[in-house]
Amino acid sequence: MTFKQRLPFFLGGLTIGIIIVVFIFGKKNTSFDYGPNSRVLKNLRNKERVYSENALIILNSSSKIDTAVISQILKKGNVDLMNKIKLDSCLYQYNIKGKQELKHIELTVINCDSTAIIENIRIQ
Repeated sequence: MTFKQRLPFFLGGLTIGIIIVVFIFGKKNTSFDYGPNSRVLKNLRNKERVYSENALIILNSSSKIDTAVISQILKKGNVDLMNKIKLDSCLYQYNIKGKQELKHIELTVINCDSTAIIENIRIQ
């Protein structure tokens, strides 16, 4: 068989395989968090959140920001991995910026062993 004869069989099998994979994984609640940004956000989402006094003041004073907005940023935000800070008491401090309509909000989050401390909330 020449290449031209094998190509339709290959593309047909590839298409059927893609459809099967999408069908199987489409019904499950699977996530593919393999990038560094996704891993950090998933790690922070799975921990108990503790808000600092500064963050609570901003949450109480602003009508645009609440804990649902914080959860959305921790789900779909951009983590600034180049400027993470290694801490003595906890693991790292990250700056997380919101995407799309939340891009004017930036969080400073400290990642500890069992908690994620929302240290600061900046509205630009």
